[in-house]
Amino acid sequence: IRRADWTRDRDALTLVRERVFVAEQGVPNNLEWDGDDENAIHFLALGPNDRPVGTARLLPTGQVGRIAVLPEWRRRGIGRALLRAALLASREGTHPAPFLNAQTSALSFYQQLGFSAVGDEFLEAGIPHHRMILATARESDPAIA
Repeated sequence: IRRADWTRDRDALTLVRERVFVAEQGVPNNLEWDGDDENAIHFLALGPNDRPVGTARLLPTGQVGRIAVLPEWRRRGIGRALLRAALLASREGTHPAPFLNAQTSALSFYQQLGFSAVGDEFLEAGIPHHRMILATARESDPAIA
């Protein structure tokens, strides 16, 4: 996992997000490419031969999002590592408390990492989501440790 630069790494980040969000989940292009990427801190997971296999981003608002791992690379701890990288970056900067909008199907993944759902379920890009906040922000938290 490494920090990525939107200008330099756009093609690698786009490759993963297009495959996961647009092709696999049916998110319309105009919603996936929301104009926030240029101001975000990006993270890129690389596999063999520096092949992009996962992404995440942290917005100036503290929102963690666009966590995506290619299907053949899931269940290997890459999503967890991407989330940890984003949370560490949020602590290093002047970001507000981290939060995310989790797909309802992924709630347990985020709960295992110290996040709690707040509010009602809502649709984002036609997919059920829940707002989640980090329950605590201690260094010993599972999400950061």
